[in-house]
Amino acid sequence: MSVFASLVERLADLLQPLFGASATAAAIVLFTMCVRIAVHPLSRAAARGQKARTRLAPRLAELRKKHAKNPERLQKAVLELHAQEKVSPLAGCLPSLLQAPAFFLMFHLFSSGRMAGHSLFAAPLGDHYADALSNGGVWGPAGLVYLVLFAIVGAVATYNYLRARRQPLAVPADPSQPGAGVATAMARYLPLLSFATLLSVAAVPLAAALYIVTSTTWTAVERAFLYRDMPAAGALVTPA
Repeated sequence: MSVFASLVERLADLLQPLFGASATAAAIVLFTMCVRIAVHPLSRAAARGQKARTRLAPRLAELRKKHAKNPERLQKAVLELHAQEKVSPLAGCLPSLLQAPAFFLMFHLFSSGRMAGHSLFAAPLGDHYADALSNGGVWGPAGLVYLVLFAIVGAVATYNYLRARRQPLAVPADPSQPGAGVATAMARYLPLLSFATLLSVAAVPLAAALYIVTSTTWTAVERAFLYRDMPAAGALVTPA
């Protein structure tokens, strides 16, 4: 924990001449970007895996048709195809899994009182949105800071949702397996969870909200770049 705290504090000292009282907030944004840069190679690997799975969708459909009455043989054939094409079903999860420890450590740091005395313009980094509402209301100095963050998150969430709607829907290799319907439904409605970030920003301390907003925005830009050549929904038809 002290390593993270020391890193943020040193970054804040370096940024003090440029950002003044908001140097710690700028340090949090810069720290978040450093975390995302460190994870970026895994994000690239996840993108390659997703593109490969999209490319394999017609062959997976053929396997489902061929082994429709033999689930065990279908599962084995799918695993063999993934191994042959060097596609890992878990590749897309790795970036998020590796970011989780950094987020929870930073959240603990932000909630431990060490943000006392630091602010982003008029909003203290240790306060929550409820504190901003009780000290000036929605249009107060601190409330306006949150409105800007909400606007950024809302724009990113809308972009993510619209972009996800244009991408091919991920379909389980064997729709007859238990839970396959749930997985398909989750894939269909998961983009809506982007809007839940608005609730997170309102619920956590402002310092943690900066981490979330920065990481969410980075993800949107990163995915737009890495998946720019993915086919749109309808360009790839995968039979059920």
